[in-house]
Amino acid sequence: MHNFFTIYYACIINLYIFEAMEKQKSIDHELRATWQAIAKMYNEQAVKHESTMSTAFVLLNIDSEKGTPSTALGPLMGMEPTSLSRILKNMEDKGAISREKNPEDGRSVIIKLTPYGKEMRSVSKGHVYQFNNKVKEYITEEELENFFKVTSTINKLIANKKVFEGLQLKAI
Repeated sequence: MHNFFTIYYACIINLYIFEAMEKQKSIDHELRATWQAIAKMYNEQAVKHESTMSTAFVLLNIDSEKGTPSTALGPLMGMEPTSLSRILKNMEDKGAISREKNPEDGRSVIIKLTPYGKEMRSVSKGHVYQFNNKVKEYITEEELENFFKVTSTINKLIANKKVFEGLQLKAI
């Protein structure tokens, strides 16, 4: 019963905090809502090519000439190995990539784009360019520079573990 009341009161407190923040949206809410809208938009385009945004993201991160070591792809994209493995398997089944032994390290594999993969990479790149160009029609260069400064600062705060530095929560 103790856990129920602890959770109940924590929810009530969070509700009050959330209601207070509704008048002024939180930074993380705006980032999340915007990213979800972008992901939905890209997925709507990808489905027209029998693909997904995640697959397009992988295509864009593979070096189109030399290929990319499979071990470098996950960290490059901030993706978990299990999710990446599933996507790579699907891409291989569709003929978008091939796997070759890494000549420098026989234990690893190089992911290379097939001609079809290069074609799909070009389509994905076109969608990214179109999105960026359309956004640039509506915002100034200064606004865009400020956006990149803000996101860069947020990423540095998170990477340097500054967000919750010194925060001490007490149980209710």
